[in-house]
Parts: sequence; structure tokens; C-alpha cells
Amino acid sequence: MAVLELRDVKRHFGGIRAVDGVTLSIPDGAVVALIGPNGAGKSTLFGLMMGELELTDGEILLDGRDLRGCAPERRCRLGVGRTFQTPRLFTGLSVRENVQIAMLARAGKPRERRAVSDALAEVGLHEQVAVTAGSLSQGQRKRLELAMVLVQDPGILLLDEPTAGMGVQERATIMELVMGAVRRRGLTMVFTEHDMETVFAHAERIVVMDRGALVADGPPGVVREDARVQQIYIGRQRAR
Repeated sequence: MAVLELRDVKRHFGGIRAVDGVTLSIPDGAVVALIGPNGAGKSTLFGLMMGELELTDGEILLDGRDLRGCAPERRCRLGVGRTFQTPRLFTGLSVRENVQIAMLARAGKPRERRAVSDALAEVGLHEQVAVTAGSLSQGQRKRLELAMVLVQDPGILLLDEPTAGMGVQERATIMELVMGAVRRRGLTMVFTEHDMETVFAHAERIVVMDRGALVADGPPGVVREDARVQQIYIGRQRAR
């Protein structure tokens, strides 16, 4: 059964078709990578799924429920968790306070106070609880944002560039933490990522966008060999 479904989703900015007729079905428990060159429409599609942008046309359904008109905070309460390329933190507050605020955002579903400590332990920040968020490294900021999502007890993770700005070892560490949380909690995950090693190491399914449209969708081995994908995306990466 599809937990998240997009039907002919479109988002136009004047004459620019940033997302142009995307149809996509994400089953429960899937781990899906959304890739494509810069400007392909990936971040716009994430914004539409989270309700940060309004649809020009089409439908987005969560567990069969039409999300049109459903604000981001409501989608959060329905179980959609979202991270960003640049972590959105309360930099003047402590690590613990950031997670406490995130927990309160999931109104209507009270959590035990222990949930904050558990989320921080899950991402390896249990020893930095009193540290100011603004003093954290990029990798630690990514971990903190992940903890802020996990404490809200989501069913779906939308991760926008979870390894952005990291070195090889940091990328491996954050993805190990992410995949551990996905397995333990039985989560569904959709993530965007420019690092192809990360994509092919962790995705069960890869969806490729170019110029607002889907151009490939399938298992990693099939997508890797797709001639069009090699031409418009992977080939460009290798040429850099």
C-alpha cells in the first residue's frame, strides 16, 4: 500500500515548470533516493510534499488522504518529518532545548520527557546536550536536526541532502545513523543526495528527475545502467 502518493503533481513559477506532471507512489517502509542535476526540481518537489509550496495542479495523498490545503505543521502532526540542506536550528539555544521545542511542535501527541534524551542518544549527541547549537560542527548540526525530527515520532522522513557539506567519513556516519533509525522505527524515507556513492549504498529505489519531470524510476542496478540517466546526470558528475 502506498503511504505517500503523488498524482500528476505540478508547480509552475510563471513560465517555469519547476515540477511538471510528477506521478509517484511510495510504499510503506521504502527507502527512496530522489536524484537529478541542479535545477531538476527536487527541492521544489520536497516543498510540495511538505506543504511549504502550493500545488499548481495535481494531488498529494498521505495514507489515502488528500493533503491539499494542509499546512506544514499539520503534516508534521500527521507523521511527515523533514530536514533541509542547511539545518534549521535555534542556534542560540542548547542542543537539548532545540529537541524539546521540536517535541512540543507535535501537538496532540504527548511524549515522555525521556524521548528527548532518547532522540539525542540515537544520533550520538547525548554528551553535547548543554552545548549551544550554533557552536556545533556541520555534521553535528545535521545530527541535531535529525534528532529534532525523530523526537516527533514521524512515519515518513523527507531528508534534503542529509550529507551536504560533509567529508567522506562524516557522510558515512550520518547515513549509518539515519539508516539505523529507519530500521529500528520501521520508517519510510525519501532523500535527495548529490553523492552517488551514498545513493547507491543506501537506496532501495532511485527516482531521477530532470527539468521538472521524472525520467527514470527503479532499483539502483537498473537506474545505473539507464542510458538517459547516464547522459543527463551521472555523466555530468563524472565530468566534474
